[in-house]
Amino acid sequence: MNEGRPWWKTAVGYQIYPRSFFDTNGDGIGDLKGIIQKLDYLKSLGINVIWIGPFFKSPMDDGGYDVKDFLDVDPIFGKKEDAIELIHEAHARDIKVIMDLVLNHTSDEHPWFIEARKNRYSKYHNYYIWKDPKVTPEGKVLAPTNWQGYFGESAWTYDETAKQFYLHIFSKKMPDLNWEYKPLREAMYEVARHWLALGIDGFRMDAIAHLAKDLTFSDSLQPVGHRGITLDPTKFSSLPRLFDYLHEFKENVLKDYPHAVTIGEVGGNVSPEQSLDYAGYHRGPLNMVFNFDTCWENGAFGSEHKSDLEIATNVINLKQNFMKWYEQTQGQAWLPLYWLNHDHPRVVSQYGSILYRKASAKMLITTLLFLYGTPFLYNGEEIGMSNVDYEKLTQFKDVSALNYAREASQRLDEASILRFLRRTSRVNARTPFQWSSEPYAGFSTHEPYLAVNGNYPEVNLENQRHDPDSIFRYYQKAIALRQQEPWLSTVIEGTLELVDPLNPDVFAYRHLHHRSLLVISNFRAYETAFVIKDIVLGTLLHNYPQLVKKGLTLTLRAFETIVFEIETP
Repeated sequence: MNEGRPWWKTAVGYQIYPRSFFDTNGDGIGDLKGIIQKLDYLKSLGINVIWIGPFFKSPMDDGGYDVKDFLDVDPIFGKKEDAIELIHEAHARDIKVIMDLVLNHTSDEHPWFIEARKNRYSKYHNYYIWKDPKVTPEGKVLAPTNWQGYFGESAWTYDETAKQFYLHIFSKKMPDLNWEYKPLREAMYEVARHWLALGIDGFRMDAIAHLAKDLTFSDSLQPVGHRGITLDPTKFSSLPRLFDYLHEFKENVLKDYPHAVTIGEVGGNVSPEQSLDYAGYHRGPLNMVFNFDTCWENGAFGSEHKSDLEIATNVINLKQNFMKWYEQTQGQAWLPLYWLNHDHPRVVSQYGSILYRKASAKMLITTLLFLYGTPFLYNGEEIGMSNVDYEKLTQFKDVSALNYAREASQRLDEASILRFLRRTSRVNARTPFQWSSEPYAGFSTHEPYLAVNGNYPEVNLENQRHDPDSIFRYYQKAIALRQQEPWLSTVIEGTLELVDPLNPDVFAYRHLHHRSLLVISNFRAYETAFVIKDIVLGTLLHNYPQLVKKGLTLTLRAFETIVFEIETP
């Protein structure tokens, strides 16, 4: 292997949310056999690594991230033999497989937690974070601290059996693990080794930033809300002790699997410079980290009182976010690139337009593919799937959405809550894949666990397979171009720079190398002019039939995107 090019640098990844991909047994839930059946399709798309969401045994309070057994497959997804077959069948097609590794918490139905509740003196009690309650002079039991979790409720829940509070920064059914306790760490290392021995090619490490907690367990000094709690990530995000855990993980697990990739999810609380502690070539224990900086640059987050017409992409900020990560990490770390994952809205609805679905979907993949890093597509992105059109709150079958709706009902009417969830809920990314115009979008013969988007008769893969101008066919061409030399070398080894960085409508950049690229993307639903100052040698990719150009000035139509080869300055 070329030391400068580990396999994950040349890859194009594809995330699969298994519940929603393809159902083979008619129960309305996607399964591992469904992924196996679609491997040839994925191969035809041009990707060469799949990241599969959690398929561990789970009560499914949080889509499988609440794990009941790390070493077995949940029956709704199939059997463990199906997971092994999936790995082998993917490898037979030169597709590598990354799985979600959940290290921060378990389900409250995990045998460890069941034992932890029963016996305060067992080692399993030490697997979790327990604290005695505060008690007022009147005898009222209060949580140990004023910490709020990410799902909008207190990070502490009182357990009647143990007579203590346990910490959970996500759902109350997902107690946090105590990484300060060495036997717990060793148990989790054994989980990772188990799956690597079965052939898994690496891990996307869920919520990895949160393993270390503020062990003083003191109240946050941030302002509290009306419930007396506050979300303060400094209490449980990227604390120094975390990196001791991760280096130990690398030493205990990865030294025997040098080609396995590790991608940490660090969310929105880590700067590019801080990310080098996670994934820097010289000091980082991981290979890459996912951040959320480029996922919310249209004002949708926190937009409860805005109409859909008030939501617009801040193109300048979006460009600057990509570039700040590039400038801090170039030559020091490698980046994953993505528009969304299973926790974010659909990108066509977020940064594109369903009125210009075809043009905007093509523009978005073009913009992403030729930046610095390994691109990850999300299932359904390649056919232009968009946010839900649900009309009832009960259709948002998700713990975080339901928690939000319950809390927001005290200040908003139902129509406003619906509008906000249709814009921001992670349910948007989790609706069934739209394979065809058959009932339930060809995903299942049974009513799916989440309602299919109502646009599936028009927006589906079968309609696009044989249409040379479709989003799917364009994705094939764009991915093939990115994988082809000399452009692969340009992306991996070249120098990236923005063109006209303060342009409020156009995202344009050069990638300079022996052979150089110029990518120009209009992020607007209206025409805008753009002046080309480079010497153009040819057009490599374009989502309109021809250019509209006068002299050096291009007239960019709605969501128009072009990749030029340019003369290297």
